[in-house]
Amino acid sequence: MSEQIRVLVVEDDADTAQYVRTVLERRGGMHVTVAHEPMSALAEVAANTFDVVLTDIQMPGMSGLDLLGELRSRAAGTPVAVMTAFASVDYAVEALRRDADEFLVKPVAAATLLERITALAVEGRAKRAAEGATETVLAVGAHPDDVEIGVGATLASHRAVGDTVVILTLSSGAIGGEVQLRRHEALAAAGIIGARLYLHDFEDTRLDPAGGLITTIEELIREVEPTVVYTHSEHDRHQDHRAVRQAVDVAARRVPSLACFQSPSSTIDFRPTRFVPVDGFMEAKLQMLAAFESQAHRDYMEPDLVRATARYWSRFGGGQQYAEPLEMVRAAAMLSTKAKAAGVAAAVASDVDEHGGHA
Repeated sequence: MSEQIRVLVVEDDADTAQYVRTVLERRGGMHVTVAHEPMSALAEVAANTFDVVLTDIQMPGMSGLDLLGELRSRAAGTPVAVMTAFASVDYAVEALRRDADEFLVKPVAAATLLERITALAVEGRAKRAAEGATETVLAVGAHPDDVEIGVGATLASHRAVGDTVVILTLSSGAIGGEVQLRRHEALAAAGIIGARLYLHDFEDTRLDPAGGLITTIEELIREVEPTVVYTHSEHDRHQDHRAVRQAVDVAARRVPSLACFQSPSSTIDFRPTRFVPVDGFMEAKLQMLAAFESQAHRDYMEPDLVRATARYWSRFGGGQQYAEPLEMVRAAAMLSTKAKAAGVAAAVASDVDEHGGHA
């Protein structure tokens, strides 16, 4: 970046603050302002413009998570990274729920710190350059890894152009593995693309639209206001997948665009009508799937099969190498990541042409 990156560091521990300042200034050539408590940070934000805010969570007077909420209203669009010495899933989930752009666990290696802050600065500037031409997309899955398998690359392409990505997982996947481990895996996968993650604990294999699913999805839709929702297809052998689709039908009735993705348990009746080009985003999808180490024994998680599936669906699209298929329920909004930057693969969904076929 030609213009110097400006970072606000909010950290009450003097040694940690000095470490962060040294890394970012000496190795990254950034301009760093340090505030030792949240109220001073808010004063800095009111007086100056920053490319990134990096805040600790545990601070006197106001927590970093509470500060995050204030920053979202006072410095909208500024990327915020939170860091803590406590590697807790609950902390991380809460940070992502409150729209943190990054979650770091102390001690943060210098290379990692520099890489993450630089990436956030680049992304933040790209967002501002797009002049607000972004959208919020919500991907709803029954179990951890459902969304990532179905539209992981599509979600990565959304994030690449600054769209907000929210993942809602309704079951902790207890039948498929140890709950806490699967929660950690889901959090790690969401973190790879900077998605906000909402995890719920409805009983695995017994999801019921009338048992709270509809209300839960409705509440999140009111909170994040998505313009696009991705979820399971009704053409699926798994009862939980069908239940989630039915619940989303009701809960997302006012969302402009609704599309259904393919699952390993989808039936032959899965009939995609749009194919999202995801060239350039397959590696991000594979990294997300690799985060689910407890599921690595399942054949549908194998990288070669994931690539081959996307390669197959690309034959129905517009000349791309890889694509993810969608059954369109409605498409009143643009199903596009509106890629503008050079080198970022477009993700505009293409209709089946009159000679196209289906699986």
